[in-house]
Amino acid sequence: MRVPPGPTASTRCTDSQMRLAVVIVSYNVRDLLRRCLQSVCASARHCKGWLSVDVTVVDNASHDGSAQMVAAEFPHVKLSAMTDNLGFTRANNFVLRGLGFGADGEDRAASAPDLVLLLNPDTEVMDDALGKLAAFMRDNRSAGACGPRLHYEDGTLQHGAFAFPGLAQVALDLLPLAGLPGLSRLMQRLLQSRLNGRYSRRQWLGVAPFQVDFVLGAALMARGDSIRAIGLLDEGYFMYCEEMDWCLRMGEAGLPTYAVPAAQILHFEGRSSSQVRWQSFERLWASRFRFFRKHAHLYPHGFHLLLRPLVRLGLAWNGWNARREFARGRLSGDRLGEQLDAYAKVLDLGG
Repeated sequence: MRVPPGPTASTRCTDSQMRLAVVIVSYNVRDLLRRCLQSVCASARHCKGWLSVDVTVVDNASHDGSAQMVAAEFPHVKLSAMTDNLGFTRANNFVLRGLGFGADGEDRAASAPDLVLLLNPDTEVMDDALGKLAAFMRDNRSAGACGPRLHYEDGTLQHGAFAFPGLAQVALDLLPLAGLPGLSRLMQRLLQSRLNGRYSRRQWLGVAPFQVDFVLGAALMARGDSIRAIGLLDEGYFMYCEEMDWCLRMGEAGLPTYAVPAAQILHFEGRSSSQVRWQSFERLWASRFRFFRKHAHLYPHGFHLLLRPLVRLGLAWNGWNARREFARGRLSGDRLGEQLDAYAKVLDLGG
């Protein structure tokens, strides 16, 4: 299942140091993973003296030489090379258990880290972002988790934290009305609004931390005490929505989540999932349906009665658009088949 772990990424820390464990779950993004690890090492050097940083990579059965690259080029990084793809959630929990966190919030090791950063391999940590996130957690003891400001590859802002989803977000996701005459500008405004779960650009472009419902799992720093309080990630989510669930559980335990825009991370979004686009689409909706069912108490009466027909309408709309693109020669028959098959599977999931 795994290769023996290598040495840790830092020397033994002193009593005055905070301990941060960086956990990276990777699948077939070798070159991006290399850049990610280089950036983590560079950022960690900014924190020398007060923050001890250990790095663990879980390679989810990649076939692009990712594990071999880590072993050869980053011998200080702890590596677990899997023979099967465990998914994002199980792979992170595998490491969390090894760090000393129990499935039910029980800490089984006195050496468990103070902080844990779940970090995507398609990210680059900018400057002293690790230190800024850790310092926020050090200075705000009531915070359960936090996340940075994310940027896309071209430097533009990516929303890295959201309000919990509702019907409006589902509708805006599945009914892209921007292509209709006169609606493009309105749609863009709606997509960037709180109606779609977004926090304001003014908040993101400032430096003051602000409370959010949840931060993206691309870069999520959790306090060790928070993990002890609420337990591990819910392995009912193969990937997607597990960070929503985690942050919600923290919030319900009185451990709020914050965005820390002064800490910045570059995110080459979706490089792993884009390799299996429609399988990822199915998994996304499986996770969304699970979240809605598990946390039904968040939503008003009738939410689920409206959710299913809304999803059906949205998928019918997108299926019609896909067939139109096929008829115009812009979409191959194979791609059309994959897309429609994914829609059918999502409809089955939704009941």
